[in-house]
Amino acid sequence: MYKHCSLIRRTAAVMTAGAASLALAACGSSDDSSAAHDGHSTKSPTASASAAQGQHNTADVAFAKGMIPHHRQAVEMADLAPSRAESVEVKKLAGEIKKAQDPEIKTMSGWLTSWGEQLPAEGAMDHSDHGMDGMMTADEMDQLEKASGKAFDTAFLEMMIKHHEGAVEMAKTENAEGAFPEAKTMADAIITSQTAEITTMNGLLGKN
Repeated sequence: MYKHCSLIRRTAAVMTAGAASLALAACGSSDDSSAAHDGHSTKSPTASASAAQGQHNTADVAFAKGMIPHHRQAVEMADLAPSRAESVEVKKLAGEIKKAQDPEIKTMSGWLTSWGEQLPAEGAMDHSDHGMDGMMTADEMDQLEKASGKAFDTAFLEMMIKHHEGAVEMAKTENAEGAFPEAKTMADAIITSQTAEITTMNGLLGKN
């Protein structure tokens, strides 16, 4: 009788241990599933963050890398006006150009940094010898720096019209080929503002 009871106890103990193992296995499976789910959840915010930053392409990079030195030269030209221009309108226009383009340089520099791209070096493309995208050549900049009074006003307006026309073309290319929403928005703003300034400058030259 004692042996029989002992056998029953041992059998019960084995069954209990087996049940416990099954329970632990089930818990482990649940934990693993939860961990896998948590791991997936951890990745989702990262993907969402990337999506929130917006997609960009090579056209966006080219736009920022080209427009930064282009804007820098426009600001350099505008900086000459306070001490050399005779026309109040030219001085005012130069101030507006600098006020608009300085912040855009900072914004585009921020994009390039966030994209892991190298910023254009100071002086890059400035005083280009071929005048690409409306950029002034070294000779043209030298001429502007030496001018004063009405001669400066005329040279500034003529050169800045050419400069703006180049910027508008660059912005149109971004609109057509770019993908980054903020860059396309800036391109729209450049087209609108600089086209209006071209009209104003032509008026000051008596061409309208």
